[in-house]
Amino acid sequence: MALGAADRTSGLYLDAVTGYLGRWSCYNEGPDDWYDTLVTYLEEMADMLENPTLATRDKPGLVDGALVRLSGLDLVQETRWQPLTG
Repeated sequence: MALGAADRTSGLYLDAVTGYLGRWSCYNEGPDDWYDTLVTYLEEMADMLENPTLATRDKPGLVDGALVRLSGLDLVQETRWQPLTG
């Protein structure tokens, strides 16, 4: 899973052996703090969408009516970003 719509350089993957999410990168960046299971990750995302103030890793919002994360946007998209109000 890429972290942004146009991002082909990094993202998350599910380790089918352990059940935990990991982070991948084309640039061999060091490990990140992604140690959640898929269930924990999806529950966190659902909670964040219901109550955006709970977002700890990234802020949800809208760009042209599409649900996006603030960190995955380029400078042009950031100007059109509107916070999600829940």
